[in-house]
Amino acid sequence: MTKGRLEAFSDGVMAIIITIMVLELKVPEGADIHALGPTIPFFLSYVMSYVYIGIYWNNHHHMLHATTRVNGRVLWANLHLLFWLSLVPAATAWIGETGSAPVPTALYGCILLCAAIAYTILQNTIVQCQGPDALLAAAVGRDYKGKLSMCLYVAAIPLAFVNRWLADLIYIGVALAWLVPDRRIESRIEQRL
Repeated sequence: MTKGRLEAFSDGVMAIIITIMVLELKVPEGADIHALGPTIPFFLSYVMSYVYIGIYWNNHHHMLHATTRVNGRVLWANLHLLFWLSLVPAATAWIGETGSAPVPTALYGCILLCAAIAYTILQNTIVQCQGPDALLAAAVGRDYKGKLSMCLYVAAIPLAFVNRWLADLIYIGVALAWLVPDRRIESRIEQRL
């Protein structure tokens, strides 16, 4: 089975997720600069979520670029990832409405953790489909960066109830670590060309 439909479907779902998030942004209720104040929490939560969806889209693209074929298990693993990403707009809106209160902040971390787990499952399922000598298997190796990210999410979730700003800083830190596409995959692709 080719990967074209999987890639097109995933791109469409991620585009819809971003569209839903932007539709949640509130228009200021006044015409002066002070009217922007109440919209800042919404905007900041939108920016963080936009970056996260962009990171997943970018790394998903690179992962599929290193993939030659998919099977039914890969399709279901991909749907699993898209399910968790589809919850990001709701958590983003809740954080924006509550100014990053503890429960929405912890829920956001739970969704990020589940999306990271789902991405790892997808990655491992693709490696199993491609075989141990596949480009993706060599590129991801032991995936320390992915494992560390999940550990940081696990730490940030309960931390949201103690200090939600530290939890938010962890989410931002993980996003910054993933902002640059995974060079392991890009360099392996370049070596094979």
